[in-house]
Amino acid sequence: MASGAEPLLTAPNRIELSIGGMTCASCASRIEKKLNRMDGVTATVNYATEKAAVTFPDAVTADDLIATVEKTGYTAELPPPPRTADDPAEQAQPADELRGLRTRLWTSIVLSVPVIAMAMIPALQFTYWQWLSLTLAAPVVVYGGLPFHRAAWTNLRHGAATMDTLVSLGTLAAFGWSLWALFLGTAGVPGMVHPFSFAITRGDGAGNIYLEAAAGVTTFILAGRYFEARSKRRAGAALRALMELGAKDVAVLRNGVETRIPVGELAVGDRFVVRPGEKVATDGVVEDGVSAVDASMLTGESVPVEVGVGATVVGATVNAGGRLVVRATRIGADTQLAQMATLVEQAQTGKAAVQRLADRISGVFVPIVIALATATLGWWVGTGGGWTAAFTAAVAVLIIACPCALGLATPTALLVGTGRGAQLGILIKGPEVLESTRTVDTVVLDKTGTVTTGRMTLLEVVPGEGVDTDEVLRRAGAVEAASEHPIAQAVAAAATDRVGVLPPVTAFANLEGLGVRGTVDGTEVLVGRLRLLQREGLDVAAGIEQAAADAEAAGRTAIVAGWDGRARAVLAVADAVKPTSRQAVAALRALGLTPVLLTGDNTTVARAVAAEVGITEVVAEVLPAGKVDVVKRLQAEGKVVAMVGDGVNDAAALAQADLGLAMGTGTDVAIEASDLTLVRGDLMAAVDAIRLSRRTLRIIKSNLFWAFAYNVAALPLAAAGLLNPMIAGAAMAFSSVFVVANSLRLRRFTSAVRAA
Repeated sequence: MASGAEPLLTAPNRIELSIGGMTCASCASRIEKKLNRMDGVTATVNYATEKAAVTFPDAVTADDLIATVEKTGYTAELPPPPRTADDPAEQAQPADELRGLRTRLWTSIVLSVPVIAMAMIPALQFTYWQWLSLTLAAPVVVYGGLPFHRAAWTNLRHGAATMDTLVSLGTLAAFGWSLWALFLGTAGVPGMVHPFSFAITRGDGAGNIYLEAAAGVTTFILAGRYFEARSKRRAGAALRALMELGAKDVAVLRNGVETRIPVGELAVGDRFVVRPGEKVATDGVVEDGVSAVDASMLTGESVPVEVGVGATVVGATVNAGGRLVVRATRIGADTQLAQMATLVEQAQTGKAAVQRLADRISGVFVPIVIALATATLGWWVGTGGGWTAAFTAAVAVLIIACPCALGLATPTALLVGTGRGAQLGILIKGPEVLESTRTVDTVVLDKTGTVTTGRMTLLEVVPGEGVDTDEVLRRAGAVEAASEHPIAQAVAAAATDRVGVLPPVTAFANLEGLGVRGTVDGTEVLVGRLRLLQREGLDVAAGIEQAAADAEAAGRTAIVAGWDGRARAVLAVADAVKPTSRQAVAALRALGLTPVLLTGDNTTVARAVAAEVGITEVVAEVLPAGKVDVVKRLQAEGKVVAMVGDGVNDAAALAQADLGLAMGTGTDVAIEASDLTLVRGDLMAAVDAIRLSRRTLRIIKSNLFWAFAYNVAALPLAAAGLLNPMIAGAAMAFSSVFVVANSLRLRRFTSAVRAA
């Protein structure tokens, strides 16, 4: 492995390792501690992404780091080198990493259901039912529970105990005691039944079997692990989606001839062509042509940027206007898109893994249970109770402590909560998301596409004296309809909505970023910036000049329409605020959150939007890396930050925030980098998402409390040898039913929009 290590270093003495074999947050903590004990090594292990970011001195090699992880009981490897788009391995269908776990889960479900039914329903207990139960339960405990047993063994070798330890001990103890009772006790005799007797009586356990506990607990916990693994599998999707945004091929100019090649073959200094509607292949400088480039997904600017010779363009932005010839200045990992991918990855890796409450408690609970079981065995033997009674009581302690309801506490609440969320247009990615919603106190809102629609809209027409508004829209809309510029399209769309079919245009011309001209009904019409009409010698009244200045001051783009030697009207175009944004901001404040508007757009536009929706704190003209810095600054001030965004430029900040919420109407990159996805594309959905997340977290915590309360209350009875197996089974079933019923309360959650 040493030979492959060198080219994969992402920075001098910094490397990323893929970690395997982790089953809970405490595993990540253990690996992190081991790596940090090495001289000069600093490591951060992320359980969610299954990666370790490590910085190390020259005296330490990648092989040393991998060996340390392997000695801890886990696997580590260097990530594979990036593949090109035409690599056959890249084009092949990805392997289904969850197939093995899914097969294990379904096998366990099919086999354990009849085992539980026969144990709990006396009418199903036919003559040899206990032997059928053994036949069905054995594969569940051995095959289905193998991940828990393997993890428990690894923990044992390193002197640690987690929930896996408790699951493995409890299920193996229940299964082992059932084997003893069937083959050496009286449980195997024909006609043996589990009667409904609620009397607490002391017995030797020779006639009791606990196969339903062994199979049921294994299946329930396995189901929780499957849903968790399915959520974790998508952790790296943000980076894949980000890189997918780039162009796949490019038309390069070589000896005056256009040649289409894969983007990966592009070199610094190459000249390439970008036609209208195409993506810019890589970062570069315009050498020929004038156009408007839509960079909103990277910069957050709502208005397409006019570019000409000498202007800088960024890879993956879209050419919205004319033909451009660009000279490549940065390629591959040096491009702004690749640097944003690095920002997202660093933010995800640096985010502290959320410790599951069950795992934290189990760190104390598991050793106590094992010590209690051992003490119970010793006390019974020491007081002359006999080995059979002593072992029965000790095993009962392990069985009753086995976390059946605990295994349901998080998955059922999450299942109901996410299901209800989906009905309301909210997608919650995993249970670890919920903890951060409880303490969030600041919500950072992206402007373009989040607070606003993200589309240019004609907001106002200010006609000159004696000018008819419909006539202005009819003529200006007709000329603008011939242009592909987003501002022109906004005017044309508004004109069509108001006056209907627009007249034909002749002699149309695009005037190099100033505007357009065309002939409508025999009259030449000019539509564009104020200086275009002044340059062409049209008379501009003071009222028109003032209207244009007022529109610009309000953060809008002012264009002027004129014909017959006179400016006729000002058309104010802007990215319109969504109808529910003001209500949503007020609702967020009611939840105890402080809203902050964060955008790459200019300060004037940002402050105008903020004033309209009721936000006082504004941070404008911020690049993607700057957005991450703003989130980090707020976190450094002790604030718990939620980020709501929709663009590629928001992806890294969404990953860095304590809680990331992405608009479902936005880019795949933002959605994948976030913790919550708002399908409705409405900021009120963010309010609902935080309310639903907090409610779901409360349900999970109450589930965990009652699950542990059941264990704590029943343990003394088990230790005293007073726990009838049917009472144990009924109590375990009741605790599970209670947890499920408590979780179902989330189905009554209603949207704040409807409540308002």
